[in-house]
Amino acid sequence: MPTQKDEFTKEELAKLAARIKSLRIAKGYSNYENFAYEHGIPRAQYGRYEKGEDLRYSSLLKVVKALGLTMGEFFGEGFD
Repeated sequence: MPTQKDEFTKEELAKLAARIKSLRIAKGYSNYENFAYEHGIPRAQYGRYEKGEDLRYSSLLKVVKALGLTMGEFFGEGFD
């Protein structure tokens, strides 16, 4: 049975996924596979990030770096 913590985590991961996807598109990558390939991120793994599946902090750092942002810039929009 899902707990309140599970729902909170699911909601936050959905926000994270939406932010990653919108930034990738803003960088001109219409296809997540091309973005992942060009930045040395396994394509299937990156696809899971954009679907809101859990990711490690070190993986998030790699994605944020690939987007050319700092963590402050990444979390500057869409997170309260």
